[in-house]
Amino acid sequence: MLAALEALLAAARLEIPQAGDREAAEALRVRYLGRKGELQALLRGMGSVPAPERPAAGAAVNAARDEIEALIREAIARGERAALERELRGAPLDVTLPGRRLAPRGRRHPVSQAQDDIVEIFARMGYEVAEGPEVELDYYNFEALNMPAGHPARDMQDTFYVEAKGREGIAPGNPPLLRTHTSPVQVRSMLARQPPLRICSPGRVYRRDDDPTHSPMFHQVELLCVDRGISFAHLQGTLEAFIQAFFGKGFQTRFRPSYFPFVEPGAEVDITCTLCGGKGCRTCKGTGFLEVLGAGMVHPKVLAAVGYDPEELSGFAFGAGIDRLAMLRSGVDDLRLFFENDLRFLETA
Repeated sequence: MLAALEALLAAARLEIPQAGDREAAEALRVRYLGRKGELQALLRGMGSVPAPERPAAGAAVNAARDEIEALIREAIARGERAALERELRGAPLDVTLPGRRLAPRGRRHPVSQAQDDIVEIFARMGYEVAEGPEVELDYYNFEALNMPAGHPARDMQDTFYVEAKGREGIAPGNPPLLRTHTSPVQVRSMLARQPPLRICSPGRVYRRDDDPTHSPMFHQVELLCVDRGISFAHLQGTLEAFIQAFFGKGFQTRFRPSYFPFVEPGAEVDITCTLCGGKGCRTCKGTGFLEVLGAGMVHPKVLAAVGYDPEELSGFAFGAGIDRLAMLRSGVDDLRLFFENDLRFLETA
């Protein structure tokens, strides 16, 4: 065995120093020291060595392993030095050359960016973000918002109801559904907390709509402020500040009386047309204004439904489609473009 070990060492001393790079040295390491290498093959023959000679044979094998490992380390270091020298002898690097253009980077989806901007604007006004489930119960989505069963406003929502078979704890007449607005978040927040309350609730909502300006799934943001002494003037000032922060200083707001069952009085809010700048065009039907959201003072029945005293407290709320706001800010006339995943459009919107 000792003779075979000497022959192995002699071959390693001759072959390993000739390794030209790290890869060649690694291949020799596997050949000599690997699990199926030549040194391991010698160790498998240790059983045939007489017992008195085994300690000396084991020591010789360990010494041979150490020497081969040292030779391999030297070969790797030598190869790395040679590679560095070749690089240094190569063409010099001109640090004044312009940098290489990187691959195109991704960007936020226009709707996501609009939602982030809206939340940031209201956060600066002191509003906190509130969230709730997308699968809601009829009570939170309709009943507590002054839309009892049979109310005609329910038809305007055109709701997706969820199959409740096999689900426990759902009272008759309170079926689960995909929320049609984020107003249930307001109800849940008022039930859980006492005024003053200032929340912003963005999120996905669902209705049976599908045309150039409507989608079965879209994004909505609602604002709620409840406290003592809140008036319609507070609502107007908040909306005007928001419109100018989101669209720009040159945009004006216009309030028109309207009906929503959960506010009284209610209003629809128009802004200067984003396409013609208020001059009048086909999109705004020559009026110079576009409708963007609905708003109003929280209905006393809604306050009473959550345990608030309408005689002591008042509040305002409004809701807007984030997708529509993104459309108007980007100058897009078809909502479906936002969800067709055309990178050419998304990179320019």
